[in-house]
Amino acid sequence: MPTDSAGSNSSDTTPEPEIPPEGFRQHRFTAPPGATTVLLVRHGESAPAHPDRPFALHNGHGDPPLDPVGVEQAELLGERLRTDDISAIYVTSLQRTHQTAAPLAAALGIIPVEEPELREVFLGDWEEGEFRRRAAMRDPIFEQIFAQERWDVIPGAEPHDDFDARTWRGFQRIVAAHPDERVVVVSHGGVIGQLLHRVTGSRRFAFSGTDNASISEIVAEPNRIILRRYNDVAHLLPLLQAR
Repeated sequence: MPTDSAGSNSSDTTPEPEIPPEGFRQHRFTAPPGATTVLLVRHGESAPAHPDRPFALHNGHGDPPLDPVGVEQAELLGERLRTDDISAIYVTSLQRTHQTAAPLAAALGIIPVEEPELREVFLGDWEEGEFRRRAAMRDPIFEQIFAQERWDVIPGAEPHDDFDARTWRGFQRIVAAHPDERVVVVSHGGVIGQLLHRVTGSRRFAFSGTDNASISEIVAEPNRIILRRYNDVAHLLPLLQAR
């Protein structure tokens, strides 16, 4: 390839940047033009499961309301984010996400939009609170969920590929609708873990431990997508200190 007299590539027409007097400083990250910032929030703590009081179902999914602790978490979340420049709030078809989003929505005057594709993974025979009972007894199938890193070892549960496809589809729909904007998506632990697995290329369950009312931040640019923050619960400190 031809070169000029100094030996540089003559086809390289990239101009040299002007050097500031102090040199090239590091700068705080800012979302580039066209990017969508998504704050993924896990819903607040939901009501306890009890064998004698199975959760009501909504389209086959267990649909418990928030526990009083979850209500407090939702209020603290609203206080944390009320000064952010939020363009939209998304929830799922399950009531615990609506209740978690409510304080923030009221503070910002935003009506949440329902994105049913981001509802929690369907647990088949372990809905209505049965999952928590099996977890407490360390059921062998429960252990296999985390050994194999997939939910569909549960009898009748949603196939992994179906869960992966629908959650990614719902996430991409939100990103496409909000270039140059910041949005809040209140969803579920299984969904957040699956989305962060897709974003980072990690093991499937590498991000399966999100806390209730935690914030994880994704910046989706036109040509790349990055995880900026995971499981931020700084706003819950007053509640944790009171326990």
